[in-house]
Amino acid sequence: MFWKKFIGDRKFYRTVLSVAVPMMIQSGITSFVNLLDNIMVGRLGTEEMSGVSIVNQFVFIFNLVVFGALSAAGIFTAQFHGSRDTEGEKYTFRFKFIITVLTGLAASLLFIVLDDELISTFLHSSTVEGNLELTLSYGKQYLFVAIFGLVPYALSQVYSSTLRETGEVIIPMVSSSTAVITNAIFNLIFIFGHLGFPAMGVRGAALATVISRFIELFIVIIYTHTHKAKHPFIIGAYSSLRIPKHLFNQIVIRGLPLMANEFFWSCAITLRNQCYSTRGLEVVAAQNIQSTVCNLFSVIYMSIGSSIAIIVGNLLGAGKLEEAKDSDRKMMAFSVMVSTFIAAIIIAFSQLFPSMYNTSDTVKSLAAQMIIITAISLPFCAFAHSAYFTLRSGGKVFITLLFDSVFMWVLVVPLSLILAHFTNIGIIALFAICQSTEIIKVVFGYALLKKGTWVKQLVADDNLKK
Repeated sequence: MFWKKFIGDRKFYRTVLSVAVPMMIQSGITSFVNLLDNIMVGRLGTEEMSGVSIVNQFVFIFNLVVFGALSAAGIFTAQFHGSRDTEGEKYTFRFKFIITVLTGLAASLLFIVLDDELISTFLHSSTVEGNLELTLSYGKQYLFVAIFGLVPYALSQVYSSTLRETGEVIIPMVSSSTAVITNAIFNLIFIFGHLGFPAMGVRGAALATVISRFIELFIVIIYTHTHKAKHPFIIGAYSSLRIPKHLFNQIVIRGLPLMANEFFWSCAITLRNQCYSTRGLEVVAAQNIQSTVCNLFSVIYMSIGSSIAIIVGNLLGAGKLEEAKDSDRKMMAFSVMVSTFIAAIIIAFSQLFPSMYNTSDTVKSLAAQMIIITAISLPFCAFAHSAYFTLRSGGKVFITLLFDSVFMWVLVVPLSLILAHFTNIGIIALFAICQSTEIIKVVFGYALLKKGTWVKQLVADDNLKK
């Protein structure tokens, strides 16, 4: 009974992997090249690595806000595709385009105006190692160039997300993979100065990233517009910016909580990391190594979570509610089992990754310990991540807001602030306690899923397009 309930047959896993593997490859290549990029910047020194890491904390917030905006319309895109409604797909594409361009422009302006203030929040006088003024300078150098890649990134995600939600997973993988490989090559050239180019340091790293963003965008645009028969949602997509009022309202109703969730969740993560930084610049450097390494291995459970949103969303849109529940349960079990295996691999090699950086032994030791702690929490993260996408696939966006960002702000952020500012607890204990809150989230997620209120077909109402 247990086997039949939680384990699928070969056909089931072929279906899941056909969606998940391209995303795993795409995200895996991205994370692997990010690791290489991080090591390249890390070869410059602790201040350079920390400055870039701090800026990327805020770019991370922007990326997740874009993700939230796209997810709002993506719920409907996946279900419109499941019900074979091309016109609905076109309207959701327009919504994505408008909201991401506005978000990209607003974020660029914010980063230009508040560059010093944002970076300085991670710089504390308690630092034992590293120069704070130098770190601020490197952070500003990197940010000034990096902002030119924000809008191209957002637009590429508009195309890639819509392609994935309508069944095309290969081209987004190709575009992203090409971009990150290009990024790695230009990093090597621009950071250290090869092929006649001057050594640009952190500016070179940012320039390489901007170029790769444009390449990713061009690939998905060219493919989509030259394959209109296969992707008819793009036909007439720019003939106007009209979106039916009722559909627009429904996306906004579900979208605002999603955007708010991604914004507040990413802000909470950044604030939690800022609490870690009170223990010194060496902690910023160590956590940068830890997060880069662990992100490389997290792509598996994250890709399965994204697959849940697509596969379960399509099944719900087609009215196959029981099949959606069964598929979701088996995909979640698969994610947890694979993550447990991956966690063991991470722990086994935890000492190896920090040794590749040009930094102090203190930073390397802290990074290795943080990697082990993160690995232990990986199966719990996998369950919580899958639960989030399950709730989202059925349009339960307010519940996902409670489950994700409200959880962070009610429990994790206050806990981090209290431990960081009102105790003398060491960074490893502080890090471990904050990571352990993922167990509470698992219990909360299980209770929400068991109710089954997420099992709902959203696009059956023809009034959506009036």
